[in-house]
This record gives sequence, structure tokens and C-alpha cells, in this order.
Amino acid sequence: MNRIKRCILILSAFMLLPGCAGSPEEHADNAGSAADEAAQAGSADIHEEGGNGGQEMYTFFDVEGNRYEAPLLESVPKCMYDFSCLTADEATGYKSYSDAENKITARRGIDISEFQGEEIDWQRVKDAGMEFVILRLGYRAYGESGALVLDAMYEQNVQNALAAGLEVGVYFFSQAITAAEAEEEAQFVLEHVRPYNITGPVVYDTEEIKWDTARAENNTSEEYTEYCRVFCDAVRAAGYDPMIYCNLKWMAFTLDLEQLTGYDFWYADYYDIPQCPYDYKIWQYSETGVVPGINGNVDLNLWFQEGE
Repeated sequence: MNRIKRCILILSAFMLLPGCAGSPEEHADNAGSAADEAAQAGSADIHEEGGNGGQEMYTFFDVEGNRYEAPLLESVPKCMYDFSCLTADEATGYKSYSDAENKITARRGIDISEFQGEEIDWQRVKDAGMEFVILRLGYRAYGESGALVLDAMYEQNVQNALAAGLEVGVYFFSQAITAAEAEEEAQFVLEHVRPYNITGPVVYDTEEIKWDTARAENNTSEEYTEYCRVFCDAVRAAGYDPMIYCNLKWMAFTLDLEQLTGYDFWYADYYDIPQCPYDYKIWQYSETGVVPGINGNVDLNLWFQEGE
């Protein structure tokens, strides 16, 4: 059985829930016991929707337990990971992945911003088994001016993480409202990565802002997609590896994935098994990780590696 079909079957098997009725447009409800099941299993329910001419659909849950349904896009590369190969350390919660048959493994890592504070012992982070870190390089402010801001701890973090021997990538939180601003964000990032040996991904982060007024909240799906392409193309042209950060709701209802098949994704999903039916390279699986050398919680990630 090929890996794509196996992944879809595994995703479906983890949670046998009936499909949502009605339009494929975005909708959600507090699913009660269904959300409880999702919290235990994760995984999307992939099914054929008879009311949509046989269109394959998938349902998934957000972090608050709301349930959504979206069409499965045939032209977008599918997940190739066999999650029967996923394990978790009972003491630390750190996940591991090793698929010997298909020669796919995963490296453990974290992502960090100024919110993790000034005192990070990077050697202890590395000794705890973390192999890479994705640092917040900066962000565009929410306000009307949309000022570009360097993360207060970026310079210290990038220097110390590299000195400890971790592979370093960066991400930038965007609030671009024009293609020119997306290009400006890319050039700002490139200016600040060039002095360092950045070999990890350079990530464009656009996401839903739930508890504040977002400068970019009136962007259309087409605009968000265009800005991803503008940023990633500039990063790639400079010799770095671009990547796009998002969760499944953002992939299903905001970004036009069919226009973004040439880029890698960093996917956020805090259920036990990731729900995304599409391909991604990094899975952010927890926002409540505990890692020696860091005060407070930190995001935990697996970076999938093929042929290793």
C-alpha cells in the first residue's frame, strides 16, 4: 500500500465520526463528546460527501473543540507519515517518530521568542535532546503604522543557540496588507539572518488573531496567499529555505493551498495525532512543553526528515 493511502486510512481509523451535513463552507459547533474523542485521538475524518457530487471531505477540530468540515483538495500533496511510528516519552511528553520501512525520521526541536525570557541555558536545551530551534526574528505591529519590530531577544538567542550547536531557523509574524509590505518583511528578515549561519527554515507566519484587532484582518484569501508567495519567493531567491506556518483551519478556509504547493509547511496541531491530510515538514505538537534551561512553557516540534 502506498504511503499516501496508508496515511489517509490511519487518519480515518483513529476517529470514526459521521461527516457534518450541509455546505462545505466553514462552520463550527461545540461538538461535546465528539470533541472529547478528538482530544484523545486527533486525526481528521476523511469521507465522501454524497451531497457534493462525491467530493471527498474531511472534518477536524480546532484547539477549542469546535468542529469544521472542508473539501479535500485533490491537487495538494497529501500526508505521507505513518503515525503508528509515533511514540511519546511518558516522563517528558517529548514525541519521537521513526519509520524504518520508508526511511523517515524526525528531529526534536522548539520555537522561542522574547516571551521565554532573557535567561535561556542553551546547552541544557541541547542536552535535553533538542536538535533545532526556530526563533522569532520579529513581527509587524498591529497598529496603523505597521512598524517592523525585531524580537527583543533575537540577537542573544541566535548567537547562543548557534554556540550551543543547535540548528537555527527563524519566523516572522506578518501583518502585511499589501504585496509590497510582504516584500518589505522578507527583506527585513534577510537583513537580520545574513550575519548568522541560519540553515533551518525561514518561516512566514500569518494567523487568525482572536482576542485583538488585527491590522490584516480584512485581507482576503487571495491576498494572504499572494503575500505568502511574495515572502517565500524572496527568501528562496536569497538562498534560504522558505516555509509557511499555519493551523488546519487557516489551511482549510484562508490560504489557497493549490497556489502554495511549491512551499513547505510548519503545521500547528495540539491533538495526539495531527489532523492535517496534507503534506507538511514540521509539526508543532504542543504549546505547553517543559524543557530544561527554559523558564516556563515552550512549543515543541518534530521536523520530519526523509531518507535518514
